[in-house]
Amino acid sequence: MKKFNIRKVLDGLTAASSSSSSATAQPGAPRENDVVQETLQTEQFQLCKTVRHGFPYQPSSMAFDPVQKILAIGTQSGALRLFGRAGVECYCQHESGAAVIQLQFLINEGALVSALADDSIHLWNLRQKIPAILHSLKFNRERITYCHLPFQSKWLYIGTERGNIHIVNVESFTLSGYVIMWNKAIELSTKTHPGPVVHISDNPMDEGKLLIGFECGVVVLWDLKSKKADYRYNYDEAIHSVAWHHEGKQFVCSHSDGTLTTWNVRAPAKPAQIITPHGKQPKDGKKPEPCKPILKVEYKTTRAGDPFMVLSGGLSYDTVGRRACLTVMHGKSTAVLEMDYPIVDFLTLCETPYPNDYQEAYAVVVLLEKDLVVIDLGQIGYPIFENPYPLGIHESPVTCCEYFADCPAELIPALYSIGSRQKRQGYSKKEWPISGGNWGQGAQSYPEIIITGHADGSIKFWDASALMLQVLYKLKTAKVFERARGKDEKPSTDIVEEDPFAIQTLSWCPESRMLCVAGVSAHVIVYRFSKQEITTEVVELLEVRMQSEFSDVDSPDPGGEQTPTLPTSGTSSSPQESEPHFQPCTGSNSSDGPRDNIPCLQVRSSPLKQSPGYQVELVIQLVWVSGEPPQQITSLAINSSYGLVVFGNSNGLAVVDYLQKTLLLNMGTSELYSPSEPYQRQPRSPRKARQPSGALCDSNDGSNASEDRCKSPTSAKMSRKISSSGEHKPDQEKRFQPLTCKMPFYCKNKGKVAAEMNQEGGIYRAKSSPCFYAKDNSFTRSRSSSVTSIDRESREAISSFHFCESYSRKTESLVSPCLLVGTTQGFVIMVALSLPPGGDQRLQQPVGISSCGTLMRLKGGILTMALLDSTGTLLPPSYEPWHDPNASDEEKEKSRRRRPASSPSSQEGQDIQFAVLCSEKQAKVVALPSQTCIYKHSITETSFVLRADVVQIAGTNCITCFCANGHIMTLSLPSLRPLLDVNYLPLTDMRIARTFCFSNMGQALYLTSPTEIQRITYSQETCDNLQEMLSELFTPVETPEAPNRGFFKGLFGGGAQSLDREDLFGETAAGKASRSLAQHIPGPGSMEGMKGAASGVVGELARARIALDERGQKLGELEERTAAMMASAESFSKHAHDMMLKYKDKKWYQL
Repeated sequence: MKKFNIRKVLDGLTAASSSSSSATAQPGAPRENDVVQETLQTEQFQLCKTVRHGFPYQPSSMAFDPVQKILAIGTQSGALRLFGRAGVECYCQHESGAAVIQLQFLINEGALVSALADDSIHLWNLRQKIPAILHSLKFNRERITYCHLPFQSKWLYIGTERGNIHIVNVESFTLSGYVIMWNKAIELSTKTHPGPVVHISDNPMDEGKLLIGFECGVVVLWDLKSKKADYRYNYDEAIHSVAWHHEGKQFVCSHSDGTLTTWNVRAPAKPAQIITPHGKQPKDGKKPEPCKPILKVEYKTTRAGDPFMVLSGGLSYDTVGRRACLTVMHGKSTAVLEMDYPIVDFLTLCETPYPNDYQEAYAVVVLLEKDLVVIDLGQIGYPIFENPYPLGIHESPVTCCEYFADCPAELIPALYSIGSRQKRQGYSKKEWPISGGNWGQGAQSYPEIIITGHADGSIKFWDASALMLQVLYKLKTAKVFERARGKDEKPSTDIVEEDPFAIQTLSWCPESRMLCVAGVSAHVIVYRFSKQEITTEVVELLEVRMQSEFSDVDSPDPGGEQTPTLPTSGTSSSPQESEPHFQPCTGSNSSDGPRDNIPCLQVRSSPLKQSPGYQVELVIQLVWVSGEPPQQITSLAINSSYGLVVFGNSNGLAVVDYLQKTLLLNMGTSELYSPSEPYQRQPRSPRKARQPSGALCDSNDGSNASEDRCKSPTSAKMSRKISSSGEHKPDQEKRFQPLTCKMPFYCKNKGKVAAEMNQEGGIYRAKSSPCFYAKDNSFTRSRSSSVTSIDRESREAISSFHFCESYSRKTESLVSPCLLVGTTQGFVIMVALSLPPGGDQRLQQPVGISSCGTLMRLKGGILTMALLDSTGTLLPPSYEPWHDPNASDEEKEKSRRRRPASSPSSQEGQDIQFAVLCSEKQAKVVALPSQTCIYKHSITETSFVLRADVVQIAGTNCITCFCANGHIMTLSLPSLRPLLDVNYLPLTDMRIARTFCFSNMGQALYLTSPTEIQRITYSQETCDNLQEMLSELFTPVETPEAPNRGFFKGLFGGGAQSLDREDLFGETAAGKASRSLAQHIPGPGSMEGMKGAASGVVGELARARIALDERGQKLGELEERTAAMMASAESFSKHAHDMMLKYKDKKWYQL
């Protein structure tokens, strides 16, 4: 008769109930608040964005400040990214989200004007670390098409779709009454509307002459003073861009037929020159064939040689499929530079900001759809500069992401030294030309590493310290596998059509530097870090056969002792004769039968040269089973101290000893539970008696019902010698008997490790997966006789793992190595590990595994688990310090296996550990070894948690959660008090769910777009110090001197002509603009906006700073007014003196 256990009933009721508010204590449990003094308070948490890294997603425009040397890029979503020297980056966002169509720097003024597709213009203040909008102007009746701001001018020209030009004062952001109407500009030169304004620029030598380009092909030179057109230039083809020669006597237009027309200013009748850079010149003198439009042209002069003409587009139409090109014409040479992506925009960088001086172009910045390229014009062959920004995040799409803050200090130098050898050669030897700004003076000094997994199977390690990002090292996991050379050779076993090597999840131990990655093709690769280069003759391979829990056939167990029966087809009779699965004789992959025992990818059979860095230790592959592909791996964990890798999917879990290269356990999820569990989800048939010495057999699934019962834990071709210990005490709670695995020998055979399997304790492989119940020293099997279709569809998958040193059972008094297993149904199962002593014995003696049953059940799938000691301190998993596996034996001996100090032994009835469990719905804290739930908290009822982590912050620990409804929450430990709950970011893209991760020290990140990483902090301390940590964009730099006009030019008036625009465009001369034309909106970056935004202690400091700024501004204005009054007084005195001299000697009648 089954013994009634009231505690288990209470535990079951506890797991079923939910707490909607704060944590509640279980009746009879000790009040842990008396024991653990929590220090975290709500005031220590605040959520804010810190920095954004990566390439601007969907860029649309670009601008460069040649004095400050700052680059600005606008995007189609209204984002603004600013770049200076390496490590100087800034991100801001227009609230409307409209595309940025044009950017204009106020050169060396620390300000930027942006024009948006919603017909608004904005003035950004770049003199503060977080740029803000000072003014906005929204046009109501006109659509903006082009903007131009002359150097050292405060008047911004705005061209519109109707062909008109309006003028805006950028200081006050008010419209001038001066308007250039399209009909006045063209008059009778064309009979139709000229189309939108596509270009505006002033003559470099005469500010009073404005060049206006209309889309239809008409160009007008407008005299601002006389308010009429001086010249009109007509061409049959549409215009895309216009560029001046610096002397102001010539300009070049690019057209839609691929031609460039050069015009003399005083000869409007016809172009001085027409060329088609990429057109084929017919021999009979006819017009060359039309080419694709030249979208942009720039004309830059040099003192010592020929001018540069740089253009994009213009290729002939017969170059179908050719990539986008940038053409550089210098003298008689023409260089065509192919780009990897379409060109969005380009800018030629020049030595001087003055348009009326020799430009001396030295580089070209090319903005592509997915890259930023800077070309060196000063070296032969036009090499590119090495880009110092982390713009290669999206080189291959990011599929997973992990964030590690406060890593071991030696890790970043080690990865950098290895990664520096991977850099490409052939870059320009000059310094990166975008070199403005200064780094922040941050107090954060701890090392941070971000790891990104990609669709092509590559893994990148990034140094993320001090709010910067720099790639350290790149690992290509696909090198382990054979690549299909052509489409026809694509293996038919792929379970994904594209990106079969894509990284699904990864597990990394920073201390031991062990890395384990799982890919979408149901493969797991274990890597060790080494500074030595090696050549691996044969890649070690383990194939694992993980089957569904449910079976259509449930034949009775054969009784008595049996001889091991080997399959008749599809497998070989002995390990020595086994062939790789790629050979026709192994595995059923023929047209007349289902695929079986075949992995999805083929491990390379040739020797693998492994560079210093991460080197393959072991490859584990799941194989097809009876025509069914293996399920993708959902969870993964590695422990360097135990030498174990564990992974799970919707079929079950597998434990692999990567030191002995053996499979220890391969078990279905449902069979992890003991039959006496109070959490059983489905009825089970009565367990059948079994003899101590069971049978081992292997067969083709579905082909032989009587032999269908038994399988080896690996596939037949990858069988291992597995033995189970017969000496262990009977388990009164009917737990699993320890399963021990031993491998006395193995031989290498074409990339596989083969070993003999023998049977000592009656281990066998059932169709669903092995299930070992210990009773009277025998193994029995439990199966459900009736499985509903709902059960089949909603299979329980493994969702998380956690290695720890804990109490495996309630009765234990000493800690031992354990594994916590979390499932998608909310169950947490404790598995005990029995490890042999270290040294050579670890490589020879078997590892024991025994399931200890369910620890607790929560609502929703388990996301994370952790262990605290009696003081609330986090107990991290044990690890082995790193040593180079290819180093000498003496160096290896220096580093011994290390595990954290064991917790003191538990006295009777005393709990000294806390297990922290967090699921998609709730969190619980369980006292150990009594296994009583002492705290629980319902995180969300209407949504679900996407990511949860136990992190360290402010010297203690807490749980951080990101919910699908956008909330970010933190809970104290162990009492689960809510400390932070902010509605931050609703889940709009699965990319965010896939990449969101928390880290220690209050840091978190996610992929905000396919090309950008957004970092955030939930620490009040980091938010307070953010201003200091951020980089500065604006640095005081003297504006270069204006070019010398020369004696004769000054004498005869041949130099640049200045213009008092204030007299022309000011309200006195031009009048007021129509109020309905545009609406002025003061921005949040203005003084009034900053006053409203300031609050709290930081706000008081900000207010004091603003007051000082205002005082300085008022003093400056007072000084300016005083100077103006002095100038006025001097002028009056001068006029009075002149009048006195004029009338001094005249009589009264001569006046």
